Amino acid sequence: MKYLLVFAVVFIAVWLWRKNRREEMQSRPPPQKPPAVGAPQAMVRCAHCGLHLPAADAIAGPDGAVFCSVAHRQAASR
Repeated sequence: MKYLLVFAVVFIAVWLWRKNRREEMQSRPPPQKPPAVGAPQAMVRCAHCGLHLPAADAIAGPDGAVFCSVAHRQAASR
């Protein structure tokens, strides 16, 4: 009889705990989606140092060459 009473108390405690957890989970807002990743960009190589960088960040030089910075464009023109 003693074990039955202990079992009943443990069962009720677990049931109440799970009920509270379920209500807590339902009241939370849904998790945020991770930020969307943009489309891949074309990569180009600096004509002076060989660094690969996105074409949108590249600096155009003479004869269709691209550079990673103004300093490298000036160094190549010397």
